[in-house]
This record gives sequence, structure tokens and C-alpha cells, in this order.
Amino acid sequence: MVATHEQSFQASGVVPALAAVLPPAALVTDPDRLESFRYDRAQFCPAGVPGAVVLARETAHVSHALRVASELGVPVVPQGARSGLSGAANAVDGCIVIGLEKMNRVLEVDVPNRLVVTQPGVFNADLSRAVAEHGLFYPPDPSSWEFCSIGGNLSTNSGGLCCVKYGVTTDYVLGLEVVLASGEVVRTGRRTVKGVAGYDLTRLFVGSEGTLGVITEATLSLRPASRAPETMAALFGSTQDAANAVAAVVAAGHVPSLLEIMDRTSLRAANAYLRSDLPDDCAAMLMAQSDAGGDAGRAEVAAIAELATAAGATLVIEADDPAEGEALLAARRCVLLALEALGTTMIDDVCVPRSRLADLMTGCEKIAAEHDLTIGVLGHAGDGNMHPTVVFDAADPDETRRAQISFEAIMALGLELGGTITGEHGVGVLKREWLATEIGPVALDLHRKVKAALDPKGILNPGKVFA
Repeated sequence: MVATHEQSFQASGVVPALAAVLPPAALVTDPDRLESFRYDRAQFCPAGVPGAVVLARETAHVSHALRVASELGVPVVPQGARSGLSGAANAVDGCIVIGLEKMNRVLEVDVPNRLVVTQPGVFNADLSRAVAEHGLFYPPDPSSWEFCSIGGNLSTNSGGLCCVKYGVTTDYVLGLEVVLASGEVVRTGRRTVKGVAGYDLTRLFVGSEGTLGVITEATLSLRPASRAPETMAALFGSTQDAANAVAAVVAAGHVPSLLEIMDRTSLRAANAYLRSDLPDDCAAMLMAQSDAGGDAGRAEVAAIAELATAAGATLVIEADDPAEGEALLAARRCVLLALEALGTTMIDDVCVPRSRLADLMTGCEKIAAEHDLTIGVLGHAGDGNMHPTVVFDAADPDETRRAQISFEAIMALGLELGGTITGEHGVGVLKREWLATEIGPVALDLHRKVKAALDPKGILNPGKVFA
């Protein structure tokens, strides 16, 4: 008889050691339930079967699980909402998964100091709503904000639709509580606006994808509530014209709160998904918002509209009211779900210099034609972070093969254009080999040395980011 993971963990003493401290509801060993903790949302990434899942309710639960894992040499995979797109949260065989979804409380909103203290399992949208009640604003807002967690955002240093003006997650992290591989708890950073005492350990942990420690609390800076945005959309007959408009907006010194682009494929998919009637007989749509407020906001949107027209826009739509603006934005927020409705999706995350945006988009068109696949191209035009999305039939082996080849070709194209393999989704398993290509052997060796210093036994998320 072949032993199950549960029997193996019982025999090795892992489950009894975990159960000695954890409440019963926090420990999962049932094989049927373990199955649901194997994967995040990435394609083409291997996943094992965990031996146990710890559904932590507090930092002490995480600390105990890591202490047990360290003593017994068991790998640990931290997980949040499992909404990631790189396989970073995928289980490895026989691991302890530490699930943080139950640590989902906003602990404090400090209005005078414009900060919030939160647990990692809080959804991005819920955190945004909680601070909005106090007249405050948390800018990082991935398209998946309704179902991605703050812990996952910290793990991959997520950006979002507003990052062109407001930056990415790390720009808002004042301090962290992190459980190390040994089970020890460390606090990094501070609650003050300034502070340069010692190495910046906070930024080291942000974006480390669970390979250096498990984040159990975050202190995040906030901004005053943004003003109601003014919105415009411009349609273009070519991606080059749309890219020229982006370049013109940046060169003119405008810093809109949102500057997004969608190609024909993604726009039509969003229209079908929402059952809306946005014009989609175009090569690309550029969307912009200004939250400058009042006359200033309207003037900025009007100026961007003029630049779009000068760049060759065939139609410019300036929203008359917030509802119309929200309708335009809904198309951008839903597009990944809309493409999923067409088949299995492989979502890329390359970031290129803004001056190479048209080259990336036309290059993706050529890759789609060469491999006879649907590839929707969309993303954050304001900072060059694009999400080419390959759509394929996972039940068709040849189409699956062509999808994987296309994905790799897009990665290579991004680097060729002077870009990076990931702007916000992380490396995980999916892009591990590409990280080595991008950063080179010296930097890769430095990564390994940092990892070894914080995780000498190599138990934290093994096989992720780099081998």
C-alpha cells in the first residue's frame, strides 16, 4: 500500500507537531481539501500536493508552523488568495502550505498619520473601501483588486491601473511584520514618514514572493481621498498612432491618474463579456483619467484628448458624468476575465520603455499570426507594463504547444526591446529561467546568497523565483 501524504506526515511527526499548538480549524489534512490548495491561476506551472495546510488566524500560528518546518526540514509554501499568475503560490509535494486568507482584518486606520495597519489576507478592494470611509486613499489597484489580497500584492510588488501617477505597492509600504524561516518574528520599517536606520529590509521582503519570509502584517501609507476623476477614451486606426499619443502625453508633462491601452482583440472581448456597445472597430483604444478635480481635471483630460486627436485618433470620447467614466473603466478592468471566456489564457507581464510600446504590440500581432492564435494585448500604457494574453484550447495538445511557444516569444521580445520579464506579476515558477537571462550570473548568485542568509535550510517556497 502506498502511503498518503497525510499518513506520511503523521508518521514523520509533522502533523502531531503542528496539532500540538494549532486549533483544529487551523489545520487541514483531508486529501480532498488539500487538492484546492495546489495551484494559483498560472498556466504551464507544475504543482505538487501539500501534506498539510495551516490556515493561520494569527502570527503565532505562522510562527509555530515555520518552527516545526525548520526543525523537521519540511518545505513551506505561503499562500494568499491564490490569484497570482506566475505559479509562486503553487504547492510542492509534501509541503506545509501556510494559508493567510483567514488573517483578513484591517487592524488600524490612523488618519492623522495617513496610514493603515492590515493583515495580509485582506482583499485590496476591501482595504480601499475601509480607508475611503476615513477620507483616505490606497492607490495600488490591480485589475484583480476584488479578489487579490494585500499579502499577494506585497509578495509580487503589484502595481495596477493608477501606478502611472501613484507608483506601485512598495512605494506605500512603511513597515512589515515578517515570520522568518526559523519561526522568529521580525518587524521592519517604521510608522514615520522618514527613516533610514539600517538596511531597508522592508523593501527586501516586498517582491520576494515568499522566498525570504512570511508577511503577517503591513503598515501602509495612504493619501488623501482622490477627487472624482474625469475620463476620456480615444480610438485609433493603428497601434503606432496610439503609442504616439502615449508618447505625446508624457512628453507634454501630463501625469494622468490612469493611462491604459487595449487592442482590438481585448476591446471586442470586453464588449462581449459586458454586453456593452463600446466602439470596437479600431486597432486600439487609449483610456485616460485625471483626478486633479474640477476645472483642472477637465482641462487635463481635454488636453490629452487634443494630443490623441493630433496623433491620429479616429474618435475621442470624453465622459459626461462619473457613470459614463465608470462604464469605460469597466471594460479595462474586466478584460482578463473576458479573454478567459474565449478559452484558456496565458497572461504575460512584460514591461518595455514607453517609446517601444508600438513595437511590442505589433510584435505580438506577428506572433499571433505566426502561431495562428488569439493574443489580446492590453496594459498600463503610462508606464509600459503590458499584459499580452494568449488564448488557446487547453484540450488541444498542438494548440497548447503553440501557446507556450508564443508566450516564450513574447518574453524574448520584451527583453529585446529593452524591457523586463515582469512588471508586477512576479517570477514564480513560470519565469524562473527568464530571470537568469535578464539579470545575469552575478546578480543571480547574489540572490542565492541573500536567500541562504535568511533561509539557510531552503524551506521557504523552494523552486520559486530561481533554482
